[in-house]
Amino acid sequence: MTPKTFLFLSLTIIGVLLWLFFGGNISTQYPEVAELSEQDATFDEYTEYFEALAEERGAEYAFEVLRRAQLTPGTDLHLLAHVVGDILYKQEGIDGIHTCTPDFRNACSHSVVVGLFSERGIEALDDIAQACNEAPGGSGAYTMCFHGLGHGILAYANYDFEQAMSLCEKTGTPVRNHREYIECVGGMTMEMISGVHDRNAWELARDDYFNEDNPLAPCNLPFVPEETRPICYTYLTPHLFQVVGGNLGNPTTDIYEKAFSLCDRISEEEQQARDACYGGFGKEFVVLAEGRDVRDIGSSGEDTLRQVRYWCSLADDERGEIVCNGTALSSLFWGGENIPDASFLFCEIEDDQKLQTICYQDLTQMILFFLADSRHVEELCRRLPEPHRNFCISNIKT
Repeated sequence: MTPKTFLFLSLTIIGVLLWLFFGGNISTQYPEVAELSEQDATFDEYTEYFEALAEERGAEYAFEVLRRAQLTPGTDLHLLAHVVGDILYKQEGIDGIHTCTPDFRNACSHSVVVGLFSERGIEALDDIAQACNEAPGGSGAYTMCFHGLGHGILAYANYDFEQAMSLCEKTGTPVRNHREYIECVGGMTMEMISGVHDRNAWELARDDYFNEDNPLAPCNLPFVPEETRPICYTYLTPHLFQVVGGNLGNPTTDIYEKAFSLCDRISEEEQQARDACYGGFGKEFVVLAEGRDVRDIGSSGEDTLRQVRYWCSLADDERGEIVCNGTALSSLFWGGENIPDASFLFCEIEDDQKLQTICYQDLTQMILFFLADSRHVEELCRRLPEPHRNFCISNIKT
């Protein structure tokens, strides 16, 4: 054995031993995790940090750090994941969809399709549909992909809500009952409130749609079709917090009560839209109760879940409370992407028999719809109490 060969083998063995010793050590694999745990930063500061990290080490690496890091409580991790996803698209283009995971509520796939549309407009829709078909996750990942697209379409249309809605309409397909269109409008509504993708254009346009005299705008404006009003109201909730004087960074219980009352302005003749308005609170409460940390919603504990149920009870409307809890359950289950423990616990802790029955009925339907092809579907059915367990098992598709 020559000295050169001996040196090479020695270094290789040392390398293997170091990998075996440190390979499972997160602080060695991702030293940024320890670095971030010692910081108390703002969202903008985190944005700069993760942009630089993604540029230097790659977006995939930055996502891994974001999954593990302890950040300042209240940091919106979904939006922060969008920041990393934007870099991923620059690095990998449409192929980035294969790097994405369902983590951070599908933020990565959102960034990919927004990037495609921003570059190519309507001509990209076929490729976007293909990318959404390949988006990681279960059946819900496809439609949530179009929610993300709605953000980008509104920015592309310079925050012209009516024009953007016409563009969203082009995404709908008969085979999906045009659900792509509906979800796209939901993403538009969310973007109209936050102006994430083009702050300057948003600031110029927002006063055209938001005013004190009509707190439910733009959802109740004449150009919004009836079929899209429910999804619009579902995502309008943060704006309702603002209308009654709330701070989006830290809304409080008294704000929730006042904001709920705005849903009463929707006529009972528009019951689906009214339900959506109340239901929108449930999806917000789940995230707010976890301090906006969406990484492990499926493991939410009893105290967190009781907080969500209490907030829904502030609706002061029986049907409103029911739909609020229903949307919260949907947010916990997240199309089967989250571990199901919190969903089952959310039903279990309900003291009101009627509300508990409704909760288990909703959970049963979610299991059968989203996980019909999963090998775990029967296992989940068996976790339900009777009579829901028997109904669930007997309706599993064979």
